[in-house]
Amino acid sequence: MSVRTLPDLALVQRRTMRTLVAAQAVGAIGITIGIATASLLARDISGSESQAGLAQTFQVLGAAVAAYLLARLMSLRGRRIGLVTGYLLGAAGAVLAVLAGVVDSMPLLLVGAVLLGSTSAANSSARYAATDLAEDAHKGRALSTVVWATTVGAVAGPNLTGPSGALARWLGIPELTGPFALGSLGMLGAALIAGLLLRPDPLLLAREVAGEPPVAPTGTAWARALSAARERPVIAFATLAMACSHAAMVAVMVMTPLHMEHGHAELRVIGIVISIHVLGMFAFSPLVGMLADRTSRPAVLVEGAVLLLAALVLSARSPEGSSWQIFVGLFLLGLGWSFTTVAASTLIAQHAPLDARTDVQGAADLVMGLTAAGAGGLAGVVVGAWGYPELSVSAIGLVALVAIGGLGARATTRPALAGRVGP
Repeated sequence: MSVRTLPDLALVQRRTMRTLVAAQAVGAIGITIGIATASLLARDISGSESQAGLAQTFQVLGAAVAAYLLARLMSLRGRRIGLVTGYLLGAAGAVLAVLAGVVDSMPLLLVGAVLLGSTSAANSSARYAATDLAEDAHKGRALSTVVWATTVGAVAGPNLTGPSGALARWLGIPELTGPFALGSLGMLGAALIAGLLLRPDPLLLAREVAGEPPVAPTGTAWARALSAARERPVIAFATLAMACSHAAMVAVMVMTPLHMEHGHAELRVIGIVISIHVLGMFAFSPLVGMLADRTSRPAVLVEGAVLLLAALVLSARSPEGSSWQIFVGLFLLGLGWSFTTVAASTLIAQHAPLDARTDVQGAADLVMGLTAAGAGGLAGVVVGAWGYPELSVSAIGLVALVAIGGLGARATTRPALAGRVGP
């Protein structure tokens, strides 16, 4: 195939963006519909509140591992094959979660949660796919547009908790498994969209235009990612900020439904709080992306740390059940995550070398997922031993590392980008 001209590339980028937005919106319904009930289902199956966060933790762990493996697959076969694989594995995980509720098996639920993480990894990879053909000055906008698309499904997903419960009763399965049954359909839909419409593959086309030979890279993916981070320290600082932000968000978010249920909040109200949280995560991302493109991406990282700090203070002061503090706190927790994730991801997409692009992105998401999985696992222990306010306070340490990552990214990009507006 001949090298495409610039107008053709612009046309392909627009088509790619439309496809990624559609897949992200549909896939988000599948992955977020179970957020409000995952910890409750794990609690009911295990009979222990200290294990309530395990389902979400294993899902985050699965997303971490899948991010790395899917990145390797994308490096060899392109974005389309990797995305379809992630969505299909996630759909299989949702089915296993339903079976786990039916047979009352905690191990089966955890296996399903790990596979569900593949869809989270696919959604995360989609944001990077949006930048493959984008100009440096517009990478933040392209990435954040795909992140924003998650709003459609992510806000609708938790609000389908009630109807999915009715579906579960009609099917004769446990009520808390209904969201997973409905979610599997969303993941299958996302796989269909990506498989049929993501053509030509943006990553393979970017390599073709750059004249990169279609040969297998040498060395391991992890070694190539570490080499890129040593050569370009901004990648390491951005990964630190992104990982710690995600860990703080996951730790508090996964235990919020349990904290609210202790105060006898209805499942419908818990679903609304999670929807507002997800709204903060995704709805304003285009504005965050434009801010990152037009000002300073490291500065946006630090601003996100400030928002996360405010969120944790409000969450720590929230009483059990439903309160204005938990509504506002969870919204700011999502908004702070949006600032840090969009800015850090854009820095990684901008500075990762083309021949190691998926390796760097996969390694960054692996670190992010493992950090969050550890935080999510400890969250249940902290809440069981001390309480939800103490969990929120302890997460402030992670936010401090987010700020350090932002300041480090600023220091390491300023010399190379002197004279430019907005790294």
